[in-house]
Amino acid sequence: MKFEYIAKNKKGQKENGKMEAVDQKEVAKKLKEKELWPTYIGEIKKKVKGKSFISGVFTVPLKNKMIFCRHLGVMVSSGLSIARALNDLGKQEKNKSFKKIILTLEGDVKKGLSLADAMTKHPQAFDKVFTSMIKVGETGGSLEDILSILSLQLEKDHKLISKVRGALIYPAIIVVVMITIAILMMIFVIPKITQVFEEFNADLPLLTRIVIGISDFMANQIILTFGIIFALVGSVFFFYKSSLGEKFFHKVFLKLPVINILVMKLNSARFARILGSLLESGVSLVEALKITSDTLGNYYFKISIEKASNEVQKGKALSEILEQSNSPFPFLVINMLKVGEETGKTPDVLKKLAGFYEEEVEQSTQNLSAIIEPVLMVLVGIAVAGFAIAIIKPIYSLMDLV
Repeated sequence: MKFEYIAKNKKGQKENGKMEAVDQKEVAKKLKEKELWPTYIGEIKKKVKGKSFISGVFTVPLKNKMIFCRHLGVMVSSGLSIARALNDLGKQEKNKSFKKIILTLEGDVKKGLSLADAMTKHPQAFDKVFTSMIKVGETGGSLEDILSILSLQLEKDHKLISKVRGALIYPAIIVVVMITIAILMMIFVIPKITQVFEEFNADLPLLTRIVIGISDFMANQIILTFGIIFALVGSVFFFYKSSLGEKFFHKVFLKLPVINILVMKLNSARFARILGSLLESGVSLVEALKITSDTLGNYYFKISIEKASNEVQKGKALSEILEQSNSPFPFLVINMLKVGEETGKTPDVLKKLAGFYEEEVEQSTQNLSAIIEPVLMVLVGIAVAGFAIAIIKPIYSLMDLV
């Protein structure tokens, strides 16, 4: 069997690792031979098949994590131990998955693990930004302050995501309904109209013949039709998730009118908020940039910051690197960074910048809804006009013949 352990050496320093042994007694014996005194020994259980997939899909909602941070900060500042606070929060949590995670954290903390180390076991709930900031808070003795910063950050993230999602739900529903109606018409309505054309043996235009041909195939091969549709949707989805697809789509998003502005503002807001929070909590600039790059949604913003983190190690200013590398960040971000570097108040400047872009995102999402509605109306009009030209016009021609 395989065991993991936490032990203390002669100097009282913690050491952890893994070891194969028959049982816990053998692990303890081997550790004592190495002059290590164990504080925790636990068996490493084999992973259950499907667990990683489930944990990757079912993430903890931002709202739950925000409330968790806020309440944990209040409890810790009131003098409660972390283990006791986690126990109370775990019992109160309504989300079953998150409840299990919190109670697991309590158990790990009681065994001697730090809160940050315990959280790293649950990446589906706590990302690198979260665990890095918690680690800084524990090391510096400012855990309640860090939890307050995290709570605010999660609240801002929740608002941003809700705004964007809200702006896109309406057009997404309209598009899905349009496609569904088109498919149903092709399968059930067009074949009935086709019978009329066959009775009159009419000479049909090319567009009408194309529509009838597609309709005949869909009506006669319903299972195959839906199979092709699902295959196409699945192919697009998997292509988007691939590295090549990510580069392609994210480049398209940066080129599309209106969408490119929203992408730029979203990534700028997230960059400023997270980098500012990390620097404020005491994380070094190089490490903060590496962590921030993992949280950015657009591939080209992410790569820009990854490259910048390598250049910063050479002593260059971040604003100078972004300016010279033709990064996708707007001039305002680079200029404000320069001001922060010159005044020594980069975290404060970034927080103000984040607030500005978060307001801009809110305004942009409202404008997005106003822009998308007439565009959808035009698309619906084109679809109706195409149907009229392909089907209704030939019907009127037949009526004239009669």
